[in-house]
Amino acid sequence: MSDNGTAVTNDRFEQGLTYGAYVDQINVNRDRFEQCKSSASEVMGDDDAEFFKAAVANGLSKVLVLGEDWCPDVYRGMPVIATISEVSGMEMRVFPRDLHLDIMDEFLKDGQHRSIPVAVFYTDDLSYVCHWIERPSSATEEMKEIDEALANELSGQDEQVLRDVRRQRINARFSDWQHDTIKEIRQLLKQTMNG
Repeated sequence: MSDNGTAVTNDRFEQGLTYGAYVDQINVNRDRFEQCKSSASEVMGDDDAEFFKAAVANGLSKVLVLGEDWCPDVYRGMPVIATISEVSGMEMRVFPRDLHLDIMDEFLKDGQHRSIPVAVFYTDDLSYVCHWIERPSSATEEMKEIDEALANELSGQDEQVLRDVRRQRINARFSDWQHDTIKEIRQLLKQTMNG
């Protein structure tokens, strides 16, 4: 742990994987990461890219991402963060959550949940700027709506049928949720860097 109470030092940050190296070593869902990376590039607008480039010009420099390859929020969200990093020139390092719980525990959702992905933004000297966790609020709300609709529409159905239909409906929303991720991260950075 560093003098400022964080496990994230310059040496530790440099030990993280680049996005490409992370994807190369994952065990599951590589195709999902690739598909979501493609759609993340499509939803990143010119105005978004300019915003993130300006944030880097104003001192934002690095992003640390915690995730695991089996998690749908990660294979949807991490490619968005990688796209932000690429278009802005931010240095990104990825840490598998379960191998870096000391870092994860600094960024618990609601102070108790190890929700992923986590994107932690820093300046060049690793001064903390802000962090974003898990998924955009729109996704959380829509997932509840999907679950409620399925409970009404398919009550009494086989559990596998329910899982398959749920997965199809959620997957259909991924690109919209990626766009909402960009919006939320922009708003978060705007508040913290200008506030």
